[in-house]
Amino acid sequence: MLAPTPSQTVGPFYGYALPFAKGGELAPPGDPRTITLHGYVLDGAGQPIPDALLEFWQAAPDGSRTGAPGSLRRDPTTGAVIGRDGVAFTGFGRVPTDADGHYALRTLPPGGSPYISVCVFARGLLHHLFTRAYLAEPDADPLLDSLEPRDRDTLIAIPERDGVYRFDIRLQGDENNEETVFLAFD
Repeated sequence: MLAPTPSQTVGPFYGYALPFAKGGELAPPGDPRTITLHGYVLDGAGQPIPDALLEFWQAAPDGSRTGAPGSLRRDPTTGAVIGRDGVAFTGFGRVPTDADGHYALRTLPPGGSPYISVCVFARGLLHHLFTRAYLAEPDADPLLDSLEPRDRDTLIAIPERDGVYRFDIRLQGDENNEETVFLAFD
């Protein structure tokens, strides 16, 4: 018998080593363009997952996808991760869910594409999952256009008020609640 590989070792390790200071604060403080994307990560029974970790990637407001270095800055003395500098927009965020399965991301609206890419890590998943949170429904999008309306709706964030969007992620579905569409990359 072979020893388990990391993808076969299941456990809620994400909250221990992977979150970093201000991981969900992509927008520089005070930027008037700031939006909030928040929601819950839910299991197949609709119960919140309190120890999931989400990574977010997105285009900058000008549409560029290069980002700026700085999400994982380290203290030069201790080597500890001290997080963002509070000025540069990196286009990357990492947010754990809280005890209620809730997450929140403060960011700037992506330019050139109406979505934020999301990667989900959670206990019980042998491999992370990829999805998208669309902040607006585009007139034409190859991915959305290929889906049935019920599946398509799982990728559209719900505007709650000006600059605030809710995007729940359901890891499994049932007859009443559709599973979030996840993407496969070959």
